[in-house]
Amino acid sequence: PRAIALTLARLGMDRDTIVAGILHDTIEDTPVTADELEEKFGHTVRFLAESVTKLSKLKYRGLERHVESLRRLLVATASDIRVIIIKFADRLHNMQTLEFVEPVEKRLRIASETMEVYVPVAERLGIGVIKAQLEDLAMKTLEPEKYKETAVFLTERGEKAKDALEDAKKELRKALAVGGMRNFHLESRVKNIHSFAKKLVRKDNDPDKVYDIFAIRVIVPGVEDCYKAMGIIHALWRPLLGRVKDYIADPKPNGYRSIHTTVITRHKITIEIQIRSEEMQREAQFGIASHFNYKKKNTVALPSVDWIKSLLPSLTKSAVKPTQGNENGGPHPIPRWLRDLTEIEAEHPEHKEFQETLQRDFFAERIFIFTPKGDAIDLPVGATPVDFAYEVHTDLVEKMAGAKVNGKMAQLDTPLHNGDVVEVITKKSAKPNRKWLDYAKTTRAKRHLRGVLKKLEGIQG
Repeated sequence: PRAIALTLARLGMDRDTIVAGILHDTIEDTPVTADELEEKFGHTVRFLAESVTKLSKLKYRGLERHVESLRRLLVATASDIRVIIIKFADRLHNMQTLEFVEPVEKRLRIASETMEVYVPVAERLGIGVIKAQLEDLAMKTLEPEKYKETAVFLTERGEKAKDALEDAKKELRKALAVGGMRNFHLESRVKNIHSFAKKLVRKDNDPDKVYDIFAIRVIVPGVEDCYKAMGIIHALWRPLLGRVKDYIADPKPNGYRSIHTTVITRHKITIEIQIRSEEMQREAQFGIASHFNYKKKNTVALPSVDWIKSLLPSLTKSAVKPTQGNENGGPHPIPRWLRDLTEIEAEHPEHKEFQETLQRDFFAERIFIFTPKGDAIDLPVGATPVDFAYEVHTDLVEKMAGAKVNGKMAQLDTPLHNGDVVEVITKKSAKPNRKWLDYAKTTRAKRHLRGVLKKLEGIQG
């Protein structure tokens, strides 16, 4: 309980969440009742503690237990996102003490579940500080030799580059100050073990092709300062061609914002520089949790639809309204992708179909497609104009006669790419046909089209 409370405190969670984290096993493991919890600590603590307890009570066996683990997370999170954050803190402590769990099969199961369920969800919620620890700890159990080998390599490479990295920080600090920047601070990091090992595979096992082994973070007050800092850095060191990424102008699907640029210092060391504001740094580390603790003028900024917009920009088109509830303004609103998953789980309880939906729609890499008016629509990689039309409005896909991608006519089965602008052309006489079921890649669009086609075929019959 103490370890969980410390993790929740470091995430900046509110009082009720930390108290519920301390007491989350009380109902199950002690004679204390839920009514007693509510009497001493209030309704919210009782609700959170009971929700986390329900997760641990359900036990599943079989090959698809990971799907069931995610089901339990979804059910428990349906009313309050804080439940999943307590569960992350609990799982992190489980992983930190996994070496003491017997038998070894149980260790492997817990580590596998962590990698397949908790890590992807942490990534989608933007909780980078938890995600990195979980995937490293899971790899330590699942691939011990590879973990050890990678850890030794990173340690040795870090020792060799230590002095050059410190010199780079001194040079950078001086250049920023000379450039008129005052309110900034620098952090350095070595890439986490699992992330490096995964990237190494993509780079033909050549560590010299992994340019972000070392990174320096430049943390400044605001967005304008980020771009000013980038100009100073590029004047100081030569940036690598094609290695400048502006995630402020074009955030990642989980809301991550930062400018990344890879440079070669005068010591010939390659370093990734990450430039971000204080707010972006909080979001990069704590994701969804960062919006629970941010204080302005002695008042707690309670979560609103703003954090949802930062998590999935497509929600600027269809914002989720906060629900009614407790004394703090009700349970916190839930990201749409969690709501969608819950709906699909209810409609398709079969393991296989639900698992395929997860892999295809929710844990796949995401892209942003724009309407001509500039609204961003969040879709999985491989989505087509049919999926886009459905996400904009269900009526649109029913009347679609064609589509323009970046101003040019395109086939309806054309795979879309991040940043494409899509215009759907409609006609009153237009109707969907069965080929569109093959064109659609998202489960939601396919489901809707099946219903429309069934209705049309019934009328024609």
